[in-house]
Amino acid sequence: MISVAFVLGFGVRFVGLPPLVGFLLAGFGLNLAGYVSTPDLEDAAELGVTILLFSIGLKLRVGTLLGPAVWAGATIHMAVTVAVFGLLLFALPFEAFGTLDLGTAALVALALSFSSTVFAVKVFEGQGQSASLHAQTAIGILIMQDMIAVVFLAASKGQLPSPWAVALLALLPGRHVLKWLMQKSGHGELLLLFGIMMTFAGFGLFELVGLKGDLGALIFGMLVADHPKAKEMAGSLLGFKDLLLVGFFLSIGLHGIPSIPDLGIALLLVALLPFKTALFFGLLTRFDLRARTSMMASLGLSTYSEFGLIVAAVGASTGWLSSQWLVIIAVAMAATFIIGAPVNSAAPAIYNRLRSRLLRYQSDRRLPEERPVYVPNAEVLVLGMGRVGTGTYDALVGELGDRLVGVDVNPDTVKRHVENGRNVVRGDPTDLDFCERVINEGKLRRAMLALPNHRANLVAAAELHALRQKFDLVVTATAKHDDQVRELEENGVDAAFNLYAEAGQGYADFVRETLD
Repeated sequence: MISVAFVLGFGVRFVGLPPLVGFLLAGFGLNLAGYVSTPDLEDAAELGVTILLFSIGLKLRVGTLLGPAVWAGATIHMAVTVAVFGLLLFALPFEAFGTLDLGTAALVALALSFSSTVFAVKVFEGQGQSASLHAQTAIGILIMQDMIAVVFLAASKGQLPSPWAVALLALLPGRHVLKWLMQKSGHGELLLLFGIMMTFAGFGLFELVGLKGDLGALIFGMLVADHPKAKEMAGSLLGFKDLLLVGFFLSIGLHGIPSIPDLGIALLLVALLPFKTALFFGLLTRFDLRARTSMMASLGLSTYSEFGLIVAAVGASTGWLSSQWLVIIAVAMAATFIIGAPVNSAAPAIYNRLRSRLLRYQSDRRLPEERPVYVPNAEVLVLGMGRVGTGTYDALVGELGDRLVGVDVNPDTVKRHVENGRNVVRGDPTDLDFCERVINEGKLRRAMLALPNHRANLVAAAELHALRQKFDLVVTATAKHDDQVRELEENGVDAAFNLYAEAGQGYADFVRETLD
């Protein structure tokens, strides 16, 4: 299985698709060859999803969940989707099952109303956009959907959570102990083990009181999300989580191969997906998100979900639903992943092409995080204020003073830098509209890209063309490998700095200064 997953993942990467598409195809191919999913693979897939949700919690801002675009957008979207899809499925004759009654049609529609958390997070991580407003909004909506799923699963079992569930409130003061342990865990394998331990602890505690374990993993991550080591812990879990999620994508394809009638119904469900996308876009723009933010979030949510499979499985186990629907929904979900991966990769280009049309639906009101970026006296912008960006800023501020401005998409990062006396504003340099929202008196001459990953730097470099047309701007960027340096320079960056290659020279210069 591993070899087939590698070969197909490697192959699709060469045609510009994310490896997860190859893993899905590997699952279907293995199923055709007679392989079936194993308990070990299912356990690995479940563990990968659980660690993924813990990692989401480490990056999630609680304030995001309180915005009306999240809680109202999620509930309205789900209610409308269930009503429209349910009535449509009720009206259509399905020869394989007979005509669905209204309750069964509503249950299938509920399963289809969920969007995939795994897919969305993988897409946003791949784009280097996890901290962006559209990613945070989409993830907030997914969490609201997960909470609705918890309520449904509890109701389907006919039992309420244990009265002991209220004892979970003790986690709020208890988070200080978790943060202390996190601080004392250092930077190596102990920090990784502590992250895995918190994942299992959250899962187990919530299961113990009759709540969904995945929700517990998410909340445990949120409890320590404001700790300075949260980002480091998420990074240490990244490779482990990604490896386990290969099992998740393989297991989808191994659920079974549909019959021809089943495949026809699955394709019909895929054809309904643009309705979900358009509805998300319409709702988010009504809640004052810009057209670009709304479109990027909507595309990330344009899938069917693994939670939909869980809902369908519960329906099948209680006799409310034919087991054939499990295969149909699994195939439809896999198809939306395969279609959604390249669409999301091309999302900035899609927005650029449709921008004039999409702006017609944009509200005139602006959320605070999407207002103009005022840098009137700036000559140099440092785009991305992580460790590299902060080091760059501190090295230049003595020379440039208030002519140097840092830009970061994460409001918590911006707040921390401002409290430490740095001149940092909020903005997303990978956003085409960011360049148009920059208010400057014409003095800009340098833009230094120090974003969290190579893909984000590439997208930002492309979007900075608008600023280069307005100013005589030189764009530089950081990279970790020589091939990344070449790719950046081929895509319009004037000069790229290889952090690893230059680290030795920087250390040598430091030693030389200390000897002098």
